[in-house]
Amino acid sequence: MKRSEINETIEGAIELFKSMKLSLPPFAYWSPEIWEKKGSECDEIRKTEIGWDVTDFGLNDFRKVGRTIFVLRNGLAVDERYKKQYCQKAMYLLEGQKSPIHYHKKKLEDIINQGPGNVLITFWRVSKDNDLSKDTVDITVDGIHRQVQAGEEIRLTPGESVFCDNNIYHEFWAEEGCGNTLSLEVSSLSDDHRDNFWLLSGDRFPLIDEDEKPRHLLCTEYS
Repeated sequence: MKRSEINETIEGAIELFKSMKLSLPPFAYWSPEIWEKKGSECDEIRKTEIGWDVTDFGLNDFRKVGRTIFVLRNGLAVDERYKKQYCQKAMYLLEGQKSPIHYHKKKLEDIINQGPGNVLITFWRVSKDNDLSKDTVDITVDGIHRQVQAGEEIRLTPGESVFCDNNIYHEFWAEEGCGNTLSLEVSSLSDDHRDNFWLLSGDRFPLIDEDEKPRHLLCTEYS
């Protein structure tokens, strides 16, 4: 993935978040030069990998398949110093930009559409051979139970949310024609290194082509 793409999408995310009145913590705006001066007082940020997280999943087509995320808070299961058992993320969804179909074995999450556009999301049960099951899926939209067909598109209008259970394949994106959208994720502890299981192969943290200087560090780059 190109650094210029990362720089551009982070600036776009900051602009949208501000327009939606979502305030980010001060370290969201720190430059690499500021980070060089920070010491052990920032270890929780570094260890739990909160901050900017941009990926094209190693597929080199960021506009079609990618995510721009700011991780607001998280814990770390392997370190008792960071005891939070919950996570919150803000996602900058470009129209039609998807993430690869995936599921989590541990994480439970609410996907919340903050607007201004719509969010489309699809669900499948995981079959015995880790493929997409054709069985119906039970979901809750703002606490209201629904049973949906495998792969059926669910539309979340601004303010609506859906609960995504573990061991359920899912994929979501901002609906085309409705504008870029802010989506929030509230979940149990998130481990993006060990708890993402792809339908097809994917690289959660791809290599970066340094075609220009970084304006912000990603959450995996502090050290």
